[in-house]
Parts: sequence; C-alpha cells; structure tokens
Amino acid sequence: MQFRKSLPPTKTDRTLDHKRLSVLLNNMTDAVLAVDKSGIITLSNSVALDLLDANNLLGKRLSDTFHLIDKAGRPVDITIAILNKASSFNNSNWRLRYTDGSSINLYFSCSPVQRRFGSGNTESYVLIFRDVTKEKSLEEEREEFVSVASHELRTPVAIAEGNVSNAQLLAERTGTSNTIKQTLSAAHDQIVFLGNLINDLSMLSRAERGKLALTVEEISVAELVNSLVHDYEPEADRKRLTLQANLAPDSSILRSSRLYVREILQNFVTNALKYTEDGGIVVSASRLNDGVEFAVVDTGIGISKSDQGKLFDKFFRSDDRRVKTVSGTGLGLYITSKLVKLLGATVQMESELNEGSTFRIFIPDAPS
Repeated sequence: MQFRKSLPPTKTDRTLDHKRLSVLLNNMTDAVLAVDKSGIITLSNSVALDLLDANNLLGKRLSDTFHLIDKAGRPVDITIAILNKASSFNNSNWRLRYTDGSSINLYFSCSPVQRRFGSGNTESYVLIFRDVTKEKSLEEEREEFVSVASHELRTPVAIAEGNVSNAQLLAERTGTSNTIKQTLSAAHDQIVFLGNLINDLSMLSRAERGKLALTVEEISVAELVNSLVHDYEPEADRKRLTLQANLAPDSSILRSSRLYVREILQNFVTNALKYTEDGGIVVSASRLNDGVEFAVVDTGIGISKSDQGKLFDKFFRSDDRRVKTVSGTGLGLYITSKLVKLLGATVQMESELNEGSTFRIFIPDAPS
C-alpha cells in the first residue's frame, strides 16, 4: 500500500484559512486582540475596533490604544499588566477610558500563546474583553440595597428580640401555659436567626465593597478561645454535646484583628454545632513560627468530596438531606474566606462523610 505525502499548504489555502478566521472572529460577541511579545497588535476583530473606537489596530502599540484605569481611577499600564505573564489571568475591576473622559467597565482576559505546548516560550498573547458596565451597575445597585436593608433592619429586629425576651421572662414568672412558652421560644429563635442573617448581610456588603477595616491589636489566644467556648457551651449542652478548649502552653499572644479572628472561629464553631448530633467539638490553638494555628474539630456528619470544593462559595448549601433540615444562608463560610484573605491567613480542611470535620486556620502575626 502506498501512502500519499501531504502537500504543504498553498498560498490559496492560507488565504482561505485567513478568511475563515476573520469571519469567525468578526462573528464573536467579545472583543479579541492578538498581541506579540513586543506589545504590537497583530490581529483584531470588529468588536475590538468598536470598543476601542478605532478604524484600524494592526501594527499599533497596545499601550497607545488601550487606556485602562483601576477602581481608584489610577492608570493601569496594560503592557506591564500582560506581558511576561506565564499563565492566563482575568480581571473585572478595570475600566476602559476614552479620550473624551468617559469610561466603561470591562471584563478582561489574557492568555499567553506558546509556539509549542509546554515549551514555556511565549510568542504572543490573546486578549478577550467585553463591556460589562450594565452588569456592574446592577451589581452595585444590589450591593447598595443589601447595605441599606441590613442597616435599616438592625434596629427593629433588635427591639423585637428584646420584647420577646421580656415576654419569655414574664411567662416564666407568671406560670403561663407551656403552649405560650413554646410559642415565644419559637418566635425568639426565628428573630435570632433573622438577626444573624442581617449581621451576615452587613458583613458581606462591607467585604464586597472593600470596606473591611483591619484594626490590629494584641490578642490573648487563651482568653479568646475560652470566651468562645463559654459563649457556645449552652448551645452545646442543649444538644448534649461536649465543647472543649485545648490550648498549647505556647499559644500566648497573637497580633491581628480580634473582631475578625473571633468571627472566623465563631463561624467554624457554629457550623460544627449545627451539624454534630453526637460526640463533641474541640477548639485548639498553638503557636507556629510567626503566627497561631487554630483548629476546630468535630464528630459531625462530615462533608462529601464533591461539596468540599464549593464549601466557601457564596450561598452554597449542600444537597445532603441532613444539611437541608438545618436553617442557614450559605454566607458564613463565604464571609470567612473574605476575612481569611484580609488577615493573610490560610485554611485547611479535612473531612469524611459520617466521620466528622477538621478546619485548621493559620493566622500570621500582623506587622508591628
């Protein structure tokens, strides 16, 4: 059997390929640019011409046509931002500024192109971007609503919680029927849940707006952990669970934000209490080099492998029926992830279904 040798592509073939590529690119809804490693534009589509307000981009320097500013209004050097990148990246916080002073929000993605896969030698870059001004505007309006709503609801919910607590106290003193006591208790539990939800929404709003202020102070690790255990012991007792502190002698002092460290640990402890029916929870702390490692270990229902990767996503709640029976918003661990990043901390999780979970967080000492 004879094999016919493949012939090299002719000039006509290359012309047809180029036309097909042009048609494909010009039918895309996103703007596309190809840039060589010197920052010269070698390819563009019609959407890119429209967004950059240009008639022709080929052969021009990227920095001469692409004027970006960050969220604070500071210029972004696009050449420095993308050239010499070894891997793909994206950004949705930049704005494209026009010569008349107007600007639009962009979703921006950059991918380096190598001559041979895995060679590590980048020959060019492909940029994909689109106007997301409308989406950003809707997102800002949603964040504003959440901020205002959580602020305005805080006072009436606090008043309702206080009044129901007083009614419960009176019911105990006057020998009111058990039915009324149970009704008041159920109402109080729901108001507390609503109050916690409002606190979560308020924290979420500040986190997503970048409004979380970091106040660093010296924290007694033993005092912090013992206080947390003390506050949640009544809840553990109601479920007939043990809640213990396990403090290494060297845990001593941590320089960080007391408010945010407690918020992180509190989220882990409350989750452990929610999803543990037998056994107990241990909160431990020990010093490691330039920081403190905390751990919250429970004997609860555990977390499936498929759920572990989504655990810190906003509004995520497992499909496990045992999770569905417990009230929650899916915001606690998402907010925790924001606080972890703010503190420069790291989190590790170990869990198996029906075998319990361990959350470890290392919080470094903040610079003096």
